[in-house]
Parts: sequence; C-alpha cells; structure tokens
Amino acid sequence: MKLEGRAAIVTGGGHGIGRAIALRFAAEGCAVTIAGTHRERLEATAGELRARGARAQVSLTDVADEPAVARMVAATLAEFARLDILVNNAGIAGPTAAAVDMAREEWDRTLAINLTGALLCAKHALPHMTARKSGRIINITSVAGFIGYPLRAAYAASKWGMIGLNRTLALEAGPHGITVNAIAPGSTRGERMSRVIRARAAALGKTEAEIEREYLDP
Repeated sequence: MKLEGRAAIVTGGGHGIGRAIALRFAAEGCAVTIAGTHRERLEATAGELRARGARAQVSLTDVADEPAVARMVAATLAEFARLDILVNNAGIAGPTAAAVDMAREEWDRTLAINLTGALLCAKHALPHMTARKSGRIINITSVAGFIGYPLRAAYAASKWGMIGLNRTLALEAGPHGITVNAIAPGSTRGERMSRVIRARAAALGKTEAEIEREYLDP
C-alpha cells in the first residue's frame, strides 16, 4: 500500500470529493483525520474507513476559525504522531447573485472558508512538515479558478485566489522537501451542485434541466 504508515488531514471530508479522497487514502493504508462541520457525515465516513481496517478520527472544524484549525492539527499529531498530507478540500458554493446585488457577509464567508481556510490549514500544518523535511499539501480548487463565472463572483474569486496561494506555498515550501499542488475539478454531481443549479435556474428564469445541460455542454 502506497501510504502505509502515513497520516493525512482531509478537510470537508464527510461527503463528496473529500469523502472519496479519504476513502482512497484509507485504501492505501493512510490514517486519516476527517474534518468538517457536519458531525453525522464525518462520523459516517470515519465509520466506513474503520470498517475497511483504516485508522480514522473526526475533527469538528470550521476552517475559517484559526483556533479550531490549530486544534485539528494538534489532534492529528496526538492521535497519529505525524502529519504527512494535508488536503484543503473544505468549501462552500457561496451566493448566486450579480456583484451589484451581493451581500457583503456572503462574500466574506465564502472567501473565509474557501481561501482563508486553506491558508490557515497550511499555516498550522507546515511547521510539522518542515521539521521532518517532508510533506504534501493538495489544494482542491476548481475550473472556476481559471474563468469568469457570472452570478458566482465570490466562488470564482476564492478559487482564483487558491491558485495564487497554491503557487506561492509551493515556492515557499519546496526548499523544505514539501510539495504543494492543486486539483481543479469541473462540475461534480452531488448535493452542493444540485443547490447551485436550483439557485442559478431561479436567478436566470430557466428550468433546472436547462441549467444542468449548460454545465454538461458549456
């Protein structure tokens, strides 16, 4: 198994892409801290990992809360005695609204979770990786980080920002034996994407089927 003896944190690990990553890590022998804000989902995913023979723990963590992030990293080190991999996957869809109609608090919350959260997790994980001169940080961004995205300014800005953060962290951490890479998925079927489609259909006066076709065949 490729990751036997290693330990990882996967934020937003209770469902969707994060859950899939956690399950794959476990299949490769990695111990995993599954972090997020929905305890039931986190516990369910942790149960799946344990049922497959993997070590797993749950961390109820809002990544925009720096003390909570520090506790998440400390709990991982206490449980697994090491931290080899950080996956910054936690994120929210943010508002569906034109920039002129966007509430400031919705903008701030989207950036706080999607971008500042990734910075905070890296900030608290990197000292431990640097001390061992080894580590991997994987930032889950989006194709929205490369394009303009009408009615989704907060989300797009957060993902563009993550690309810049990723490249900067790679330059800072590389000399210490740590790699930092980003993965930019396209639209991924799931609860969050369904909410995005519903909101976009309502905002544009279209049917959900029409919006879904636009995502599938842009």
